Amino acid sequence: MEEALTKKVEIVVKGIPASPGIAIGPAFLFQKHAPTIFEKSIGEEETKREVERLEQAVARSQKELGKILEFAQQKLGDDTAKIFEAQLMILEDTVLFDSIYGRVRKELKNAEFVVEDEIGKYHRMMVASKDEYTRERANDVEDVRNRILRNLQEQKLISRLEGSSVIVSQNLTAADTLILSRNDVLAYATDIGGVTSHTALLARALKIPAVVGLRNISAIVHDADNIILDGYGGTVILNPSNETIKKYEAKRALYLEFEKKLAGLRELPAETLDGHRVELSANLEFEQELEFVHLQGADGIGLYRSEMLLIGKEVFPSEEEQFQQYKLIADTVYPKPVIIRTFDIGGDKFMAHPVKESNPFLGWRGIRVMLDRPELFLEQLRAILRASTRKNVSIMFPMVSNIKEVRNAKKLIEDAKRQLEAEHKPFDDKLKIGVMIEVPAAAVIAEDLAKEVSFLSIGTNDLIQYLIAVDRGNDVVADLYQEFHPAVIRFLRRIIERGQKSDVWVGMCGEMAGDPMATMLLLGLGLNEFSVVPNVLPEIKKIIRAVKYKEAKKLAKDVLALETEDEVKDYLRAVMKKKFPDIPIE
Repeated sequence: MEEALTKKVEIVVKGIPASPGIAIGPAFLFQKHAPTIFEKSIGEEETKREVERLEQAVARSQKELGKILEFAQQKLGDDTAKIFEAQLMILEDTVLFDSIYGRVRKELKNAEFVVEDEIGKYHRMMVASKDEYTRERANDVEDVRNRILRNLQEQKLISRLEGSSVIVSQNLTAADTLILSRNDVLAYATDIGGVTSHTALLARALKIPAVVGLRNISAIVHDADNIILDGYGGTVILNPSNETIKKYEAKRALYLEFEKKLAGLRELPAETLDGHRVELSANLEFEQELEFVHLQGADGIGLYRSEMLLIGKEVFPSEEEQFQQYKLIADTVYPKPVIIRTFDIGGDKFMAHPVKESNPFLGWRGIRVMLDRPELFLEQLRAILRASTRKNVSIMFPMVSNIKEVRNAKKLIEDAKRQLEAEHKPFDDKLKIGVMIEVPAAAVIAEDLAKEVSFLSIGTNDLIQYLIAVDRGNDVVADLYQEFHPAVIRFLRRIIERGQKSDVWVGMCGEMAGDPMATMLLLGLGLNEFSVVPNVLPEIKKIIRAVKYKEAKKLAKDVLALETEDEVKDYLRAVMKKKFPDIPIE
């Protein structure tokens, strides 16, 4: 009876899969309390000592970050270590610290209060951003601020742990994630964060499973609680039963065996058993992911999200800054191709000059913004053209809804070419142009758009929510967001057929392209290119290489005759389990 009363209940928490892998073990609750700051007046005679105290805290912070940077360079390489270079740059910002020192002297306030207030301004601005990426970069600013404050107060942080553990925390900074990895860390689980957070990027680089965005995991976990973390599906299970543990141990063994088999596919083409070849590319957000993309055997970059260059910036990057970044990516993947999507801003994404709109998803975003800011658009187009000299770069326009937008954008490309010619700057005069099909109107006129461009790339994330009228970020209706809705599948067939009829290739860079259950269907519908997140690329390749194209076409024909999403999913699940019993399907 007593044992039954003390038995803990199994709790399942869903989050965002950030780094693949399955971990089973005790939890370690990593709690970092922000330094307590009080406003305190000081006398004029105390200002010299207060400034010296602050200078010493900044120097210690620089020394700490310098050691972290060195450790990161040794463990992860220079590219990934740049995360910490950015934090060091904040500490070396003379304008910022001249202002802080000046306020201490002028306002006669204690250093802690001024640091908290001054750096806090920047942090609050970034946290308030509607853009997920900018909010995540706010962690860097907060980490630098707290590091200075801790050094002012001479506080120490826990960095050494006993035994193996799953780290559970409200949030982890880049430094936390790296320093804790010196221990036997099984996995990371955090309340907040997304797939582009530094926790996620570093966990992938360190090959440590991670799930982020768990909301309240740190409030319900206690030290030493047994925990299962599934970095593939984004699930964390507290107090798992013996039966659940056995299930996940078997799943982990299955994945590990599966990953060993996938390693041999790296250099092989994405080609069916009967010789039908498709391109299997990767989606790219940060240059730090380039090495991983290469290791996964991608045929190139099917989508580079150029708006990542806007993270943490109050103004658009210059043409030269953009050129250097695009050239780095083009040179790194050469001779494989890279498709650079022009700034896709507005809606739920980063906006350098925000405009308040009642419905931003249907408002001023994507190509609409850039055409209204031709001077900024022209700078980006010039930068992309300058980076295209090795002839492996293409341009893609987002959020296109009509022919006029494409023609106006092409005119700007011609203007950019004429300017570069006059300046004797080289570029690829035959650079290919494509558009994203993510608005239903664009899907309906796909054949007309195809006459204007060299390729179409389907953005299923937006296309599906616009087509079904469902905001997938709205919990109330999220279950109505159905990628296997018959209307979606028939729309995809229409886009692919109309594009190919006009002799342009049709790809897909939305999440559906990376769903193993959709692979045979998309193949059978005639999709020419799949662009997916890098970690699922080998899995998609395995499926493509294990089926016949004629078999996939038969499957697509059968699916097109079905009338509900449940029927489609049941049919595809049954096929997958029969043909690929070793591929885990949720």
